[in-house]
Amino acid sequence: MTTSIQKKKAAKHAPAYRKIADRLTQSIQSGELRPGDAVPSERELAANFDVSLMTARHALQELTSEGLLIRRPNVGTFVAPPKIHFNKLISFTEEMLSRGYTPESRVLSITQSSQDEEVCSRLSLPIGSQLIRLQRLRLSGKDPFSVETCYLSAQRFSAIPHAHLERKSLFSVLTEDYGVKISYADEEIDCIAADPKTASLLQVHAGTPVLRIRQILYGTADPIVYSVALYRSDRHSLFVRRFR
Repeated sequence: MTTSIQKKKAAKHAPAYRKIADRLTQSIQSGELRPGDAVPSERELAANFDVSLMTARHALQELTSEGLLIRRPNVGTFVAPPKIHFNKLISFTEEMLSRGYTPESRVLSITQSSQDEEVCSRLSLPIGSQLIRLQRLRLSGKDPFSVETCYLSAQRFSAIPHAHLERKSLFSVLTEDYGVKISYADEEIDCIAADPKTASLLQVHAGTPVLRIRQILYGTADPIVYSVALYRSDRHSLFVRRFR
């Protein structure tokens, strides 16, 4: 077991850049520095800790690689928003509220189509079935988190286009309005490059890697929703537990 004395000795002999990084980390964890706050510049850190500019730069680079800071060229370095860890089958709204965020959904489009054979197959529907395609931008305040496209059977869920999905989660509409008991989900996860439209919505550069999660949501036995969600990879991570 590591004692407090051992920790103090380790900290005493840590490289200078690590001491700066640890001090900034403590300030972030204590709430002294909050997401979006500017952190001292390389020059300020060098003066405050009596180190070289290179050492101060190394400290900021270290915390940037750890996801704690965001460096904006010609602007400064800022505390990064904390990553959202998706490890439970709950709605975006529930996930955000559980972490103290204010969720917001912006409906980008709601259309119907019968031309998507792949989606019909994933939802175990006859080819040519009418589908509802719902696309939303998910945010917290002004910060975009993901672009989500959901597909449902138009015959079974005909009133979905009229639901107030800016204010209600799709999970709650399915449960409360249709009596669907959400059971489990199958997910495929990979990384793709953001196309120009997605990049604009997520406020990243075109070609930036984004996390893609393709999900089939099941009721008691049958598939209910097929969704494709594109997440900012700098704001999200996935927690996986494996057993043997």
